Amino acid sequence: MTVVAATKYVSTEEMAILAEAGIEVVGENRAQDLEAKHAAHGEAFRWHFIGHLQSRKAKTVNAICELVHSVDSESAARRLEIPALVQVNLAGEASKSGIPPDELEAFLERVPGEVRGLSTMPPLARDPEESRPFFRRLQGLAEGLGLNELSMGTSQDYRVAAEEGATLVRVGSILYGRDPG
Repeated sequence: MTVVAATKYVSTEEMAILAEAGIEVVGENRAQDLEAKHAAHGEAFRWHFIGHLQSRKAKTVNAICELVHSVDSESAARRLEIPALVQVNLAGEASKSGIPPDELEAFLERVPGEVRGLSTMPPLARDPEESRPFFRRLQGLAEGLGLNELSMGTSQDYRVAAEEGATLVRVGSILYGRDPG
């Protein structure tokens, strides 16, 4: 399993601390922040993009990252030159991006490029066990489609995600001394 340090709330200046601590993989949510942080610390990390990918930002992400965790549109997928994971909205939350599970197979047939797996963000819950059914369902979807990578789990529920087969977990608050709940 790979731990991806989510850097959405980490300043460019603070990124050096992550490198000193031995963090190898970082995930950024915004393309403009990705550019700035990469310009300052490019060789210190392997870079992943974990936020909503807009088609017009794909060029930036292609130049910097080794993996995108969050593809959810055909237009963005067509512009990618790097491997990706498809974001699946398992809970049907209107506030979250992602492909509905019943549209996933058709989406995969339409998108070019290398799709390595799936990712999801379950509804926010105080008890990590509440995320388990979502992680288990994503694992089943990936297995049925012959996909190996699963990006699921955050600071609040990464242990449950690991138990359910996560190959990538995105953690932030537990690395930075913030309350993950």
